[in-house]
Amino acid sequence: MPALELVALIKRYSLTGQPAVNQVSLTMNLGEILGLVGPSGCGKTSTLRLIAGFERPDAGVIRINGKVVAGGQWVAPEKRGVGMVFQDYALFPHLTVRQNVGFGLKGQTREKIENTTSYLLRLVGLDGLDARYPHELSGGERQRVALARALAPEPVLLLLDEPFSNLDADRRAVVREQVRAILRSVRATAIFVTHDQEEALFMCDRIALLNQGRLEQLAAPEQLFHRPASRFVAEFLGHTDFLPGEIVAEGILTEIGVIGQKVALPLGTHVELAMRADDVTLTPEVGAKALVLARHFKGAQNVYRVRLPSGRLLHSLQPHTLTLRPGTPVRVWSDAGHPLACFYEGEAVE
Repeated sequence: MPALELVALIKRYSLTGQPAVNQVSLTMNLGEILGLVGPSGCGKTSTLRLIAGFERPDAGVIRINGKVVAGGQWVAPEKRGVGMVFQDYALFPHLTVRQNVGFGLKGQTREKIENTTSYLLRLVGLDGLDARYPHELSGGERQRVALARALAPEPVLLLLDEPFSNLDADRRAVVREQVRAILRSVRATAIFVTHDQEEALFMCDRIALLNQGRLEQLAAPEQLFHRPASRFVAEFLGHTDFLPGEIVAEGILTEIGVIGQKVALPLGTHVELAMRADDVTLTPEVGAKALVLARHFKGAQNVYRVRLPSGRLLHSLQPHTLTLRPGTPVRVWSDAGHPLACFYEGEAVE
């Protein structure tokens, strides 16, 4: 039985505007971590709120663990078996760490509360901090308290809304590894909302990429990255440039040469290729028409911004040992070692 099913879910906040959630359908398995990803205003937080029961859908059905909770019948948020980790943690400032974690266990026996709370504090690595108050904790520690509190009632589904957005970059990387390990250890079924593509690729088993309220693509991280279903997906993931091309007998003719990749389209068809920085190679060459515009030092690597004769810009990832000044003429080509994502009228073709 799927842990979660969304069927043609629609949510409008105005009668005349575009739906915030527009015909979204997906299924989640038990023990899966699913990412809801997309640009601001794409509908990811609205979808999460519909699942949690904080909003009512205008159409469609939500099933949690096989039970209809919206569409046909309505189940209140507190009766859905859903745990929530909020962006700002929402801890009770007047309660200790232990009291915060045990808050959702009211009605249980004292022994059950103590045992569950102690187990979760050990699980999240805070068993020595149980008497502290939220203001005495770091951001990462508060995040883990919020996670433990959400896990305490043993929810069928755990929802995390931008859970790392209040952490600085270094701390964020550490905490997300800790949270992922905790979710794996308890085999939690979780939905993770983020606008950070790197975070989604790291955290999730599958990613649902939303665009203007619609589900653009649902796939495993590697498939989403290497085989985007649309130009929008390729543009959102991976800092992608696009290079126009024309189908010829040898492959795809582009400004940087023929890409030896066969596509099932008639000769002469105009397409676009998704070019990421690691797909683009360059070497300095006197008389070449492409020019280096800028070099961004990344430590072990340099990222070059290059202007082609047409004025189009490409980026190229090169080792730190290759240092080129702005204005250097370069020869540009691609030998990616894998098929490049190819688009015709915005949709992927193979």
